[in-house]
Formats: sequence, C-alpha cells, structure tokens
Amino acid sequence: MEQIRIHGRGGQGSVTMASMLAKAAFESGKEAQGFPSFGVERLGAPIEAFVRIDDREITDRSQVYEPDIVIVQDPTLIELVDVEEGLDEDGIMVVNTSEDVDDLNLETEAEVVAVDATNIALEHLGKPIMNTALCGAFAKVTGLVEKGSMAKVIEETFEGEIGEKNVKAMEEAYEVC
Repeated sequence: MEQIRIHGRGGQGSVTMASMLAKAAFESGKEAQGFPSFGVERLGAPIEAFVRIDDREITDRSQVYEPDIVIVQDPTLIELVDVEEGLDEDGIMVVNTSEDVDDLNLETEAEVVAVDATNIALEHLGKPIMNTALCGAFAKVTGLVEKGSMAKVIEETFEGEIGEKNVKAMEEAYEVC
C-alpha cells in the first residue's frame, strides 16, 4: 500500500487534491481512499489530507503517520510543520517551490522533487490554486495514477473551461517533472 500525506493551508485545495488523487487511482484500476484531517479549520491555517492507494481493499481509516510520499503545497510550511515526519529514506517528497531543492532546509534522505506549481497555476488559471498542477507532478513522479485518469477526474471535478484550464496545468506540471 502506498500512503500519501498532503501538507497545505486552508483554501489551497488540499482536500480536493486528496479526493482527485484517490479517484484517479481508482480510474487507473487501484483501490484508493482520500480524506482530510479536520482540526481548527480556517483559511490559511496548516492542514493535512491523506491518500492511500493499493491493489487490494483498504481497510485502514487512520491518519497517515508513515507516508511513502509527501506533497507540500506551501513551502513556508517546511519551517512550521514537520513535513518530513515518518517519511522513509526511500520515499518521495513533492514540493511546490521555485527554489532549488538544496535551499529548502530539508533533512530528509528521501527523493525531493521541486515543481513551481504556483506559477503553472497562475499561467493557466490566473490564480495561485496549484492543486491540479501538483496532481500532475505526483502522477509523473510516482506512476501511481495515469495521466489520462488524472485528466478525466479533473474534468469531472471542474466543469467546462475551468476544467480544461486545470487539465492544462496538470499536464504542464507532468511534463516538467
């Protein structure tokens, strides 16, 4: 089973991202679940969301404490939250940043992939809502979801022109990773 923890801020679409990744995994022929961790929820506050993907039925409903993959939507969280907690040295961390990985003050031995998802989102959506771009980076880096499945789920989540723009953001992030 692959376990994913998403670190974001309220309003960045972390919960939506978890749901889309789980649906795309299901579309790719896997079993999946995506769910948030609700605490004091307010716009801009640090939050977590979780995804599990497996070939078999998933019965565990607890939070993800030992993730295989960590997604960091806001690099300022690296200084506030232990985004590395529980991540194995064989794991993967996808960070939304324009900075070089070496400048992120991370102490993990895991593979760290940087993608400038915010600028990709601004280019395609005109807003810094980078969750679909990070879905593209996740798909490429992990291979756990198919790009076509991700596009289908994004189009179902965001209808019409907004869906098309979000798919373009996802595809660009997929290509640059």
